[in-house]
Amino acid sequence: MIRQRHLTLACSVVGAAVVALDGTVLTLAQPALQHDLGASFAQVQWTSTGYLVAVASLLVFAGRLGDRYGHRRLFALGTLGFAAASAGIALAPGIGWVIGLRVLQGVCGALLQPATLGMLRAAFPPDRLAMPIALRTSAIGLAAAAGPLIGGALVTGYGWRSVFVLTAIPAVVIGVLALAVPAPAVAPASVQSAPRPRGATLASLDLPGAVLLAVTLGCLVQVLVAAPESGWTTMTTLALGAAVAAGAAFARHERRTARPLVPPVLLRSRPVVAGLVTLLAASAALFGSLFVATYFLQDVRGLDPLSSALWVLPLAVMMVVGAPAAALLQRRFGARRTTVGGGALLALGVLLLSRLDASATALPTGTCFALLGAGFGTVMATATAVVVHRAPVAEAGVAGGLQQTAMNVGPALGVATATLLMTLDANAHFVPAMQTTFLALAAVATLGAAAALGLPGRAAPAKEPEVAPPVPQS
Repeated sequence: MIRQRHLTLACSVVGAAVVALDGTVLTLAQPALQHDLGASFAQVQWTSTGYLVAVASLLVFAGRLGDRYGHRRLFALGTLGFAAASAGIALAPGIGWVIGLRVLQGVCGALLQPATLGMLRAAFPPDRLAMPIALRTSAIGLAAAAGPLIGGALVTGYGWRSVFVLTAIPAVVIGVLALAVPAPAVAPASVQSAPRPRGATLASLDLPGAVLLAVTLGCLVQVLVAAPESGWTTMTTLALGAAVAAGAAFARHERRTARPLVPPVLLRSRPVVAGLVTLLAASAALFGSLFVATYFLQDVRGLDPLSSALWVLPLAVMMVVGAPAAALLQRRFGARRTTVGGGALLALGVLLLSRLDASATALPTGTCFALLGAGFGTVMATATAVVVHRAPVAEAGVAGGLQQTAMNVGPALGVATATLLMTLDANAHFVPAMQTTFLALAAVATLGAAAALGLPGRAAPAKEPEVAPPVPQS
């Protein structure tokens, strides 16, 4: 049993790290990719946008598939598909192939990301779940820190195709390993083996709800990514209208269907909703701040990309250290105090960034990033643990999908907000506009800390959530 848990934890940690690493190394590979394939800037942007739209659209439905057919199976399918797509990109003859395979990577990423949390929820009892999730968070921070350094070295020495080989190899290993690991059963029989409708038909998966949610999230992400770059064009306006219409139709459908894609037990859970709002706000504040800070370091301070990465390194270091510390703090002080404290650190870090100017040195700048890393690592580890823990085992995949959706939409929202604020006044100088933008993002982080007040405090030993009896097949 212990060996199975350790193998499950290893698969979850490495799977999350591979996805995080892929995102960071791609950013450094894009200029070389554009030059080598003779692509336009818009085409290169779609190597990122296509992935984001695909993954955000399918995360919740992928979580539901994991709940129905097993998280290990979906994880293995996702990681092996991710590896195959990475290998295909490394051999791609043109930009069209790269874009198509990146969309396929997004589909596979949507399959594996909720499963990394669903597997942990099934393998570990509730009172021991916080530390595995914290280790997963640390791995994401480590991958984010190592990505620019590893990617820069690979692109310089071996070309842009080598970065996709880098992600393909560990994905194959953990995909095969996941198939070899027996599924642990640690929950009480009443929860772990609650009967499901015989056959798990397509109707029980709520395909109409899945399509409506995919359209809603896909169009929303497209708006958040495209609006800062091209403004409110006709296509952007149409995408926003489609997102609103599909979202309204999804809400109406979920109220009427017998087997909704997002179970009411999750939406009625105050801790789950509070955790998701906290994650959305914290990720928006962090990634919006990083977007602006990157331009500040390179265009105002005049640093090269490698020096910029070194100045930002305290953020990743504190994420790696802070996430396990958050698990210990959560056990002692409860999720509410721990997450509110992490949100306060995040807001303080963004607020201090607003005080920087063209004369800023490495020490005060690094201190700001250290606060960002400590705060965000704490929020991510603790709020994620609450969202996954509060979901019944049978709904862990959907809970993981919702958590990953917040973590994908939040950054897009933060970057869009930062871009809008930075370009409001075309005549404004960069530093004053940057300071105003950081103040607004600090307010977003503060809202996330306020939302964390809805998380549970220090309580009696955790109980397994009860699972409603299955709806009989008609």
